[in-house]
Amino acid sequence: MITVKKLGKNFGPLKALDNINFTIAAGEIVTLLGPNGAGKSTLMRLLSGYLEPTAGQIEIFGKTYTSNRRQILSQIGYVPENAPLYGEMTVFEFLKFMSAARNLSAKQIAPQISELSDQFELSEVLNQKCETLSKGFKRRVAIAGVLTSSPRILILDEPTEGLDPNQKYITRQFFKDYAKNNIVIISTHIMEEVTALSSRVILLNKGKLVKDTTAERLSELSPDNNLETAFRRITNKNK
Repeated sequence: MITVKKLGKNFGPLKALDNINFTIAAGEIVTLLGPNGAGKSTLMRLLSGYLEPTAGQIEIFGKTYTSNRRQILSQIGYVPENAPLYGEMTVFEFLKFMSAARNLSAKQIAPQISELSDQFELSEVLNQKCETLSKGFKRRVAIAGVLTSSPRILILDEPTEGLDPNQKYITRQFFKDYAKNNIVIISTHIMEEVTALSSRVILLNKGKLVKDTTAERLSELSPDNNLETAFRRITNKNK
């Protein structure tokens, strides 16, 4: 379980997040939704240990980064929006590197790479350098890379960006299956993604948590029962 208590993050005079509170349990796919500058990326970086909070705390399975940083990081996989890869490596070399970095044994690495290659349809590009891949392949390789260690928490920024409809379907089905025993957190601007994947929506605006609900209930806050309309009404009401 993830427990966030009175979480805040400042960058100088800018208050990027202010008094954020929520819990997430295994079995959930939670979407972080909000306009640009709402604090979604900051929140993901705090959850993944990349940033330290200015206020409040984050508990991961009852532990905090302050005293159990290495143990917590071993249970988290984070893929930011730009899906960083080592361009000079082949896909196979990258997945092998990620497996070794997560302390998988030599006996574990080959079957894990094979399974992930099948799952994300990477077999045809295993010997291709990462820098030569299309955007969709880069996205899938980056996701496969963090999955080499089977993290209990998977955090993804725009996870299906650049994927074609068939690839989106396969990837979404994987996330749904993976979330049955783990926690999946995604951030997206694509409303189709929200309705297709989310069990919960955490809506941020101007650094504050304004809604913690389901996509269906969020849609009901608009006259036309439309998620995009509800999003606009809530995030633009103070403008």
